[in-house]
Amino acid sequence: MDKKNKKVYIETYGCQMNFSDSEIVASVVTSNNFTIAGSPQEADVIFLNTCSIREHAEKRVINRLRELQHLRAKKPGLLMGVLGCMAGRLKEALLEDEKLGMRIDMVVGPDAYRQLPRLLKDAETGGKAIDVILSAEETYADIGPVRYGAGGVSAFISIMRGCENFCAYCVVPFTRGKERSRNPDSVLSEARQLFDEGYREVTLLGQNVNSYRWQDEHAGSILDFSDLLEMVAGINSRLRVRFATSHPKDISDKLIHTIAKHPNICRSIHLPVQSGSTEVLKRMKRKYTRAQYLSRIQAVKKLLPDCALSTDVIAGYCGETEDEHRETRSLMKEVAFDFAYMFKYSERPGTIAAKLFDDDVPDDVKTRRLKEIIDLQQEISLLSNRRDEGSTCEVLVEGRSKRSEDKMMGRNSRNKVVVFQGKDSKPGDYVWVKITGCTSATLMGTIVDQP
Repeated sequence: MDKKNKKVYIETYGCQMNFSDSEIVASVVTSNNFTIAGSPQEADVIFLNTCSIREHAEKRVINRLRELQHLRAKKPGLLMGVLGCMAGRLKEALLEDEKLGMRIDMVVGPDAYRQLPRLLKDAETGGKAIDVILSAEETYADIGPVRYGAGGVSAFISIMRGCENFCAYCVVPFTRGKERSRNPDSVLSEARQLFDEGYREVTLLGQNVNSYRWQDEHAGSILDFSDLLEMVAGINSRLRVRFATSHPKDISDKLIHTIAKHPNICRSIHLPVQSGSTEVLKRMKRKYTRAQYLSRIQAVKKLLPDCALSTDVIAGYCGETEDEHRETRSLMKEVAFDFAYMFKYSERPGTIAAKLFDDDVPDDVKTRRLKEIIDLQQEISLLSNRRDEGSTCEVLVEGRSKRSEDKMMGRNSRNKVVVFQGKDSKPGDYVWVKITGCTSATLMGTIVDQP
């Protein structure tokens, strides 16, 4: 391929790790003389970085690929590729043009992005380019991502990849492979560089960040996630540090104490519960009970009383009864999560659940239970935000409000979105905002002097 003036468009679906990976993809292609396109219409290569966590996510990608096929009429040499978890799960099936009713030229798994220049050459010559081999080592530690973050204010740093929890419903261990951690020196170097470039917030990413482990061969010691988190927080007190995602079985008192020790580690923990029923959790192979989960929540609330809590909830998992559904709702009330991601159960081929259990909860029942969970969480979120009215919080400015050019928006340490009057502030500024109103999703206020 003559790469001069060739443009690559990247569209990303799914989790924060996928968005981080798209920045790696952008780095790989731009270092090989491609440029990044702002739209699919101007691109010579279109990549969709995909998610397989639910059937709906995969259907969205397939529909989007079909929508984009018409661009081939204007650019006969246009190449289209599927990246990420769908590539790893479906592999050669994505290259079967007749079955799909469309053409896909490249299928590239999440550990194969270094091979993109070679695969692009293969695809241009008419070959089907595929590489979905998973790595046993950290793959991209030495690659500087091309940042798409929030206006140069917030950035992702991947610290580990893969998962070995094997929750019954989840495809991630199969699409992302074994756990492997990144050298802490490269993590710290990337965080320092981001701060020097003006970024004021980093989010440390992993399929399960608490599984981070790095053995120092010289010292003979093992660095865990709490240690790494403390090291990143120590770079500068004006650098906010977040992380995602923790598994409830792994969140330790040491980690909670580390967060409490450093004001610039954000008071926000995402701790997916998935169900409030011990029996459902057992069928999910989540490795904790309802009581054990609540004990971790109690530890967080005791040591970090100002910490916001968010979670994931699945409605209608295999065999879920009405009593088990009520247990989930009662746990949500007891914990009073500030925010939640809530979904209907979607059976994924090849998972433990698909092999062992029947997907036996009718779809209309799943839909009704999901609505009850969403309605409950909106009530809880609204109450949480109303408790913030009259208080003052420090906000990291991210940009203008989407709904009003006269207002700015940012997030506080508790990861709550705050919209406020303050046209003189700019992205990257820290401002103090008095909260004067709210919705279930957003806090509103005005800038005040630092208390």
